[in-house]
Formats: sequence, C-alpha cells, structure tokens
Amino acid sequence: MTTVILAVVVLGVLGLAFGAVLGVASKVFAVEVDQRESAIKEILPGANCGGCGYPGCGGYAAAVAKGEAAPNCCAAGGAAVAAQIAEIMGMKVEATQRQVAYVRCTGGGKAHLKYDYVGLDDCLAAARLPAGGPLDCQFGCLGMGSCVKACPFDAIHLVDGVAQVDEEACKGCKACVATCPRSIITMVPYGQQVKVPCSSKSKGADTRKACDNGCIGCKLCEKNCPADAIHVVDNVAVIDYSKCTACGTCVTKCPRKLITGKDLAPAESAG
Repeated sequence: MTTVILAVVVLGVLGLAFGAVLGVASKVFAVEVDQRESAIKEILPGANCGGCGYPGCGGYAAAVAKGEAAPNCCAAGGAAVAAQIAEIMGMKVEATQRQVAYVRCTGGGKAHLKYDYVGLDDCLAAARLPAGGPLDCQFGCLGMGSCVKACPFDAIHLVDGVAQVDEEACKGCKACVATCPRSIITMVPYGQQVKVPCSSKSKGADTRKACDNGCIGCKLCEKNCPADAIHVVDNVAVIDYSKCTACGTCVTKCPRKLITGKDLAPAESAG
C-alpha cells in the first residue's frame, strides 16, 4: 500500500514539474501574433480561392500584416473588403477596376470535330490526346467543364458545349484561368461590351476550315478602329481595353460578325 501511495505522489510531483516547465517554455518561446493579421482574416470572405496569389485567406492576411501585400488583392471581397483592410492597416487603398473572366471562344456548334470524344470529362485529359483533342481548332474550348469544376463561385457554366462566364457571379479569382489547358480564358474589365471570342492563332484559311466563326486576321477591325484599340496579334484580333471606347466600329466592320458589342451605338455603319 505504501508503494502505491509513493508512486502516486511521485507521479503527481513529476506532473507538476513538467507542467511548470511547459508553462515557462510556452512563454519563452511564444510567437507574438500581429493583431492586425487576425482582424484582417476575420473580415476576409473565407473563399480560399487563391485569387490574391497567396495560399488561402490566412496566407493573404499574414502577408498584408507584414506589409508584403496590398490591401486590395482579395478578388472575392472586392472594394468593400479592401477598404476595411486599408483601415486596419492605416493605409489608403487605390481604386482598381473590377476584372472578370472571359472565354475567348464561341465553340459549340461552330467548331468542327475530328472525332467523337469518349473519355473523362476533363479538358486536360482531352488536350493530352495525340491529336490534341476532338476539335479541329487547337485553340478552341474543349467543353469538358474543368473550369466549371474549378470555379468556387459557380460563375462559369457550359452553354452549347462552350464555357461561358456569368459576370455578375464572377469574383475574378482566376481559378478558371489557371485550370484551362488551352489558356483561352482571360481577364477583362467588368461591363466591357466589346469582346473578341476567339483565341485561334492559325492563319485565316486554316481557321475557316476549323471553325465557322473564328477570327481570320483580316485586320479590318484594326484598320477602322478610331482609337487604335484593336490589333491583330498572332493572327487573332486583340483589344487594348485601356484605349477602347466601345464605339462599335470593329463590331460592324468584322466580316465574320465575330466581335461582340451588345447595345452599342456604332461610330459608323458597316460598309
């Protein structure tokens, strides 16, 4: 009986000793937490989408608190969250134009097929096939929905076999941009009406064979743009949105009726 009591006493003393050591160690080796980091993390939306360029909301909050990131990098939070972060950091936040994803392809029934695809519903899997996928166009949307699965905001869906972005739902996180194996999803200013839904870098004759609606690089849009905002680069028209005035001239001049421009008032009629 004495032995049992002694053992209990010894264990109790050892427990107290180790507890004291751990208590002292926790204070000596404690890592000081920046209260601003906690406050920033608290107001972030928690999407962990990676659009800010950091590993989740926690990583971004830590970077901001250290002065390594700007307060307006949270795509999901937008201007409202940026303003709150700036207030916590005692900074002024610069206004930025909202960016949304855009799929530069009309695809669907306009793109010609080499064969019927039977396999995984995954764009990367289809793109890795020896023939580069079922489309004749090597720059078209494969329509397997990898971008749809990657979007954390349900802002992109397949419509008639091609991915389309819901601008109102899109937060500009770029998850779809990173997922697309053909790099045909880009970022454009929110509300921008004039767009070129084509990414084909093939020459005009080859584009005609592959798609009924692809850009043929004729340069009529480039020659007629009064703002010098659209140029043919690598056989496809590309818009410089810092110059574009949405006048609609390129829309009317495009012989393929490819360039979109909803509700525009053209500067001149097609001719």
